[in-house]
Amino acid sequence: MIEKLFHRVQLPRPGNKIQIFSDGNDDYTYVLPAYYPETCMDYGQLIKIREGGKVIDKTHKIVYGSPSVEDIETTDVENFNDILRERVGRLVRKTKCYSKQKNTLINAIEVIQFHWDFMDPLPSGETPAMIESLSDHLWSWDDFLLYHFAV
Repeated sequence: MIEKLFHRVQLPRPGNKIQIFSDGNDDYTYVLPAYYPETCMDYGQLIKIREGGKVIDKTHKIVYGSPSVEDIETTDVENFNDILRERVGRLVRKTKCYSKQKNTLINAIEVIQFHWDFMDPLPSGETPAMIESLSDHLWSWDDFLLYHFAV
């Protein structure tokens, strides 16, 4: 996952750091420095303290750089994971609807991702793809299904 991130985002610089926030999984503390110099990233962890299965408190921990403690949050990723589980039955825990092949699961997620980025407008009326200048219009299912790639 970190390797894909490395290849898909603009390389950070000390004046333009990449911000990464995660849960308390210590694996990131070892993997991230292999891809990004510590001077080019702000990395913090949100550690949830649970009792009886319920979150009773949260601890914010700065690992690299100097992110604002208030900014260390994982709700955006958790929200998107919930949306994926809601819209892709294959991702629901303890389900009979599962993908027998990895490629089938990947395709299902990519269709939902395309819908989210190109077809589902935000309250502003624009889609994430329009905001990032990847598209100049709201896509329809016809646009998606009948699109022809230039050869």
